[in-house]
Amino acid sequence: MKVLISVDMEGISGIVHPTETNPDRYDYERGRALMTAEVNAVIAGVFDAEPNAVVWVADAHGSFRNLLPEDLDRRVHLVRGNPRPLGMLAGLDEHTDAVLFIGYHAQAGAGPAVLAHTMSDAILDVRVAGRSLGEIGLNAAMAGHRDAPVVLLSGDDTACTEFSELVPSAVTVAVKRAVGQAAAVALHPQVARERLRRAAADAITRRASIPPLKMAGPLDVEIDLYGPYMVDLAVLVPGVTRIGGGRTVAFHTADFADAYRVVQLLVQLATIKPG
Repeated sequence: MKVLISVDMEGISGIVHPTETNPDRYDYERGRALMTAEVNAVIAGVFDAEPNAVVWVADAHGSFRNLLPEDLDRRVHLVRGNPRPLGMLAGLDEHTDAVLFIGYHAQAGAGPAVLAHTMSDAILDVRVAGRSLGEIGLNAAMAGHRDAPVVLLSGDDTACTEFSELVPSAVTVAVKRAVGQAAAVALHPQVARERLRRAAADAITRRASIPPLKMAGPLDVEIDLYGPYMVDLAVLVPGVTRIGGGRTVAFHTADFADAYRVVQLLVQLATIKPG
């Protein structure tokens, strides 16, 4: 079987502040080490359940160059670097049997939730067929579009609740309890890793009973953007129109894969500064 592990950083145990997740800040190297150790525990759990699994790991935070390759379990295929097809889900294909979300965070506007946002600070909300989705929902639905169930999510308690509302039968591990945007009560990293290893094995064993998240097309999508100039750039994309004032754009797609690609593109456009 093929397993894809998508690893973000904000939901790793012990991480609560941007200094631990941004390459230009003083505590980033410590955050990288915590992230790498946590995904190694998950990899071990996958192999506990399926010794012959083919495991892909998608580095899915920021620049997608955070995991320490030399410290990662040597049995896996690591996808790193950006831009790339499917972004946080690089490696997902029609042969993927299960997906695991590790170190994930809650959507923009959620709270209390550690370092909550949706794809980037540029996005305030994404609504697909009227349903508000953060990174958790967008990525789970993209996996579901390829018929792959997301069987496990780890992060803070708010992220776990967000995921459980989408896929109630999946496994979650809350490695910290959010107190605020940059504060949490966290498990000791070693305790978190022990729980994650057991949970990964359990999730892989139970994968057949966990359905993929499906959002059938055609779909209407609305995105609230942080700055009006971001809307000015977004409407240059064919099919994207401005609605409801200065911050919201909308588009119509045939299926979820197209919706996911447009969201990815708008995130990249938002990095362009005016002037």
